[in-house]
Amino acid sequence: MGISAAELAESPVGSDEAPEGKKLSGRSPTQIALERLRKDKLAVVCTVIVVLLVILGVFAPLICKILNIYPTAETLPYQPYDMLDFNGSQMPIKGPPEHGFWAAHPLGLAPQTAVDNLAHLLYGLRTSLLVATVATVFSILIGIVLGLVAGFSRGWLDRIIMFVTDLFLSFPFILGALAMAPILVQHFSRPGQLSELSRVQLFSLIAILTIFGWMGLCRLIRGQVLSLREREFVQAAQVMGVPTRRILFKELLPNLVAPIVVATSLYLPAYVTAEAGLSYLGIGITGIPSLGQTINQAQNYWDSYPLFLWAPVITITVLVLALNLLGDSIRDAFDPRTRR
Repeated sequence: MGISAAELAESPVGSDEAPEGKKLSGRSPTQIALERLRKDKLAVVCTVIVVLLVILGVFAPLICKILNIYPTAETLPYQPYDMLDFNGSQMPIKGPPEHGFWAAHPLGLAPQTAVDNLAHLLYGLRTSLLVATVATVFSILIGIVLGLVAGFSRGWLDRIIMFVTDLFLSFPFILGALAMAPILVQHFSRPGQLSELSRVQLFSLIAILTIFGWMGLCRLIRGQVLSLREREFVQAAQVMGVPTRRILFKELLPNLVAPIVVATSLYLPAYVTAEAGLSYLGIGITGIPSLGQTINQAQNYWDSYPLFLWAPVITITVLVLALNLLGDSIRDAFDPRTRR
């Protein structure tokens, strides 16, 4: 049944009520994207998995204290020879791989050191998430700032920023990490102090991931800004004399939330994998537990002690897979051209 012109004329202008009595409410693109994410079952499952793993990593010290397990050989309240068969294979005398399930150490003990594998896994997850999160934040900030400046400026500044970006993109990541990691560690660490060496390795790894990780977002932001700077609201702000800094961060940046969110969701799994790979190669973190370091230690026991190797491998696989699938769901939710 249609609505007559008289009924439309009688309805007050600007009222919140629809002609049929239904209340209309506007929603922002972000609210629409979040609603689409809530309806995506795969995104919800991946979010639960990621949140659970983050909780396990963040509260690793508390969990280990409650379970009375220890992540490093220096913190063990017992001697390794009390738990290992040093007359033979140096494997645990209780629990896997040669014995049944051990409730006190569900994932068993590490050979040669008698460190609890579950504690080492939790602390390794904590380290990997810390490195990936910090490197992602720094990479996103650098990419946003340089992309905004390059896209909004014209002339020599844009050419310089893009030249530097292309230069870093052309440089091999593994070769740069192999060259920079020992230089940074040797320069900033002092001999004889293992705790300081571990911190230097941690900061060096974050620096390497950040240095070689900001370029993709910079090019993406620059491309978006090149199209947005010709829009009416930007030109109106320029005519009104609004400072450039305010135009960049108050006018342009809010319109770039979608690509930034998508980039963040894709950077995290990439950095988790990169940290594990570099630690596995021996150029990452060696003084504190990490997932890559655990895999590096366990590779020689893949046939005799499979649980020692597969526990960190499965953890990394689940974490990276969940982050990647969540990133795909976020990209689809924020893309107005997709319909799910």
